[in-house]
Amino acid sequence: MTQRIDQDWLKRPSLQTLLALLTEGEGEARIAGGAVRNALLNQPISDVDIATTLVPRDVMLRLKAADQKAVPTGIEHGTVTAVVDGDAYEVTTLRRDVETDGRHAKVLYGTDWTADAARRDLTINALYLNADGTLFDPLNGLPDVEAQNVRFIDDAETRIREDYLRILRFFRFFAWYGRFRPDAEGLKACARLKDGLQDLSAERIWHELSKLLAAPDPGRAILWMRQTGVLSEVLPETEKWGIDALPGLIAAEQQQGWDADCLMRLMAIVPPIPERMDALGGRLKLPKKVRLRLQHWAAFGDLQPQLKKDAFYQWLYWRNTIAAADKLRLGIARDDENAKKCLRQLKWLNRWERPQFPLRGQHLIDQGMAAGPAISEKMAQLEKAWVEANFEPSLDDLLALAK
Repeated sequence: MTQRIDQDWLKRPSLQTLLALLTEGEGEARIAGGAVRNALLNQPISDVDIATTLVPRDVMLRLKAADQKAVPTGIEHGTVTAVVDGDAYEVTTLRRDVETDGRHAKVLYGTDWTADAARRDLTINALYLNADGTLFDPLNGLPDVEAQNVRFIDDAETRIREDYLRILRFFRFFAWYGRFRPDAEGLKACARLKDGLQDLSAERIWHELSKLLAAPDPGRAILWMRQTGVLSEVLPETEKWGIDALPGLIAAEQQQGWDADCLMRLMAIVPPIPERMDALGGRLKLPKKVRLRLQHWAAFGDLQPQLKKDAFYQWLYWRNTIAAADKLRLGIARDDENAKKCLRQLKWLNRWERPQFPLRGQHLIDQGMAAGPAISEKMAQLEKAWVEANFEPSLDDLLALAK
């Protein structure tokens, strides 16, 4: 029986307009990959990608003739971004691999939908939809979608040797869509070929890792990565540290209503040692903002769960509040005798606005103090006294104290 999907996103006018443009006369176009998989699983649809038998030049000509925008974002790979009535869609010509080296593939354009499906990595990603919602499943991936079975297309080792990043994609898709345990042949192939990950760019590795760690519950995927040795290849910092804190963090997120945070999940499985986090950030070429957050967390030091509110705010004043929040969440996730105290402090932190120290160096100069290092020393003494007085002394109080 023909499977059909009837969902609102499929009826979007811009999408239907684009599919109609690409199927006029000679040419076929179908929705491909992730949108189809998620629709079958009744999961949210984000990006909608299109596959077509038309070559990029013809795609761009058709869009131009219809007064729609075409951007050659990945023209060397056969991809054009079509902007139709303000909505963007990636349109990629059907392809088949003619040469692979474990990182890149040389491809030829084609019109064979089965060949295009066969060059993909996993059966759950080799699905297509016609404009009317009819499913096209050339490799019989639907049973794997329904069973939430994440499996390589044909021979697992062959698929991995074409692009070693597929090892991480296997675990990433298992984290998001898998059930029970990963496919046994896939696991064996990932374990045997994990050394190939060393030849991949740091950016590609972090891209996959961050998506994996952002899954609703990446715990089982991380466990299998550890057992196959894949985790030690990409995150050697976890090897002697362990991953036992991750289930507690996931449970705390669900209980407290926290958003999934891939960096928090990373912090749960790596040691808070500044030197090691510096090395991790450099090795994976993490974005500056991400690297700084890891460094601040690693350098933060111990929590003080016994502090009452006023003392906590005085302690917090001298510290990075984002790192404090990270540490407190992990403290809550430990679910030990201090977890409730950490939760109370996190609530205090969320309500706190850092007070502004009212005194400036010019104030002291105006009082007759000579400019120089002594100003900084005096300012530091007065700020410390102001914090210890619970931020209450006014500017006049501080000036009087300075005299």
